[in-house]
Formats: sequence, structure tokens, C-alpha cells
Amino acid sequence: MAGSETWRRFRAHQHTIRGEVRYAVVGRQLDLHLPPPPARVVDVGGGAGREAIALARRGYDVTLLDPSEEMLAEARAALAAEASPVRERVQLVEGLGEEAPELLGRARFDIVACHGVLMHLEDPRPLIAALASLAAPGGLVSVLAKNRDALAMRAALDGRWGDALAALGSDRDVGGLGVATRADSIAGLLELLRDVSIEPLAWYGVRIFTDHLGDRPAGTDLPTILELEWEAGRTDPYRSVARLIHVVGERKSSASTG
Repeated sequence: MAGSETWRRFRAHQHTIRGEVRYAVVGRQLDLHLPPPPARVVDVGGGAGREAIALARRGYDVTLLDPSEEMLAEARAALAAEASPVRERVQLVEGLGEEAPELLGRARFDIVACHGVLMHLEDPRPLIAALASLAAPGGLVSVLAKNRDALAMRAALDGRWGDALAALGSDRDVGGLGVATRADSIAGLLELLRDVSIEPLAWYGVRIFTDHLGDRPAGTDLPTILELEWEAGRTDPYRSVARLIHVVGERKSSASTG
């Protein structure tokens, strides 16, 4: 992906309003459920390490797993700028999320995060099963997916009426990185998690009022925007029309870990 248009867009996206909202709001939502450090975290599909490094700064031991050499190189460069205790708390592993249990030696984690990966998979079930396998009994599983029930919102707010009409009833569209990706309904995602003994604790919406802003950079009003998105993301009916859905669940203690 290095040098590609997708890679360029990804890097630029992180500094837009949409990117800042995604990371800040998801992090704050997850904070409501996190056990105190030190605890073991695996960030499946953690990419360039923004979330993993933020957790390591707070004292968590983090394993970041990603299939992209370019993403891991970016994470490695970001880690090099951190203090030694932070660097020592992060392990980088190359590989697919579906293969994570084997790659990580069947280790179990207190927190399993998988943010923004399911949308790139035609069938999310193998990855969700792997996430459940990584979680210790009673451990947290945090999943961020595209919201199937709100696919028409971005196109309609952009004035792309034909695209909005086509999105009604669809389960995929072209995202901000220019790649067609798949979406999950909240009911469907909750069912997939329960099927592998992950009991949902809460779900949230992410990017409700800002998803149509494209590559607009963050400005001085970002703190107010973040507060608005935070409140709306946990409030009905607003969370239901968010671009992304964030589910936090708990691995049942009685479930098999095989």
C-alpha cells in the first residue's frame, strides 16, 4: 500500500475532523469499560499504532497485530519517538486477524480491540471467532464497524441523491479511502458476537454530525465538536444514524477457550 492513493488518504484522514472524531470518541467510549493498567491488550488490525500507543502511554501492555508491513513501519516510527517505558510496553506482530490466536501462541488478553477491520471482510465471522478466542474469560472485546442502517446518510448530506437512494437497503458503499467496503447492522453485529460467547455490554455511534465533512481539517472548534459527538453517540435516536457503530462486549467466563 505504500505510495498508493489509499495509503496517502489514510494518513491524511487521521488529521481531518472525521479522523479526530473517530479516534477521540472511540477512545472515550472504550474508557468507560477498561480495567485499570496494567492489563494486556491486543489491537487486531491496529494499523499505524495510534490507539495502541495511546494505551501504552497509560500503562497497558499492548500487542499490535496488522497484516500490512507499511502500517507496522509507521507504528514502529511512531514508537521510536516515545519514551523507553512506552516502547517496551508495545509488541508489533505482522499477520491477519483471523490467524491471531495461532500467531500469538494462544495467549489470552484482558482487552481485545478490533477497530475498522470488519468492513474490509466479505465474511466477518472468522475474525469475530478469532477475537473471542483471544479474550480471556471476563475480558473485553471492542469492535468498530460500518453502520449498515445509515449508509445513505453521507451521500444524502453531500447532495448525492442517486447514491443515497442506491444505498438504501444496501450493505456496502465506497468509503472515504476510495475503497468499497461492507457494513453491519447493529442487530446483526450483536448476534454475531453472542454466537461466539461475547455478551454485548453497550453500543455507541461514532461520527453522526461530521461524517459528511470529507477532508476538512480540524480547527479551534474541535473540542465542542468532540463533546457533541460524544453525547450524541450514546443517545437515541442519534447513535442509530452514525456512520460507525462501536460495540463493547464481555467474553463469557463459562465459554470454551479452545
